[in-house]
Amino acid sequence: MGNNKKRRAPEVDTRKFRKKTSILTYEGIKYVDYKDVNLLRKFMSERAKIRQRLVTGNSQKQQREIAKAIRIAREMALLPFNVRQVTSKTKKRRDGDDEGTLDGAERRERGERPERGDRGPRGDRPERAPRADQAPAPAPEAITPEASAVDVEAQELIAAEAVGAGEEA
Repeated sequence: MGNNKKRRAPEVDTRKFRKKTSILTYEGIKYVDYKDVNLLRKFMSERAKIRQRLVTGNSQKQQREIAKAIRIAREMALLPFNVRQVTSKTKKRRDGDDEGTLDGAERRERGERPERGDRGPRGDRPERAPRADQAPAPAPEAITPEASAVDVEAQELIAAEAVGAGEEA
């Protein structure tokens, strides 16, 4: 039982490979100075990473010198360690007359799903009616006369501070 597959001749690449020449050898630079920021930026990507030898065409010795100079320049704050990338997340919908975004109650009124942070105390679920065997809980909004007097007093203080600061109440 022999191998029935035919052997192919090795493919010959007719293109000539040309090694990339380094900027350092092209410009005749013998010493890489960490203060030469314009030169060092040529060996860095947009995100402030050091480019590889295959990309720049540097020899091993040149690449070591470049990397060392970039590291020193970063320590001296001449070059950034990294560049902050600004990414925009999904834009929140805004009404034309409203400055802020819709809160959870407004979304529920419109029939929209609330955002993750806007959910009520029980999440997305609607409030259930109490069972027949349970007594209804007292309303938490019951306002005592003392509490309403305190609220009126607080509103008057806020209005007085606003007038004192030069604003109209």
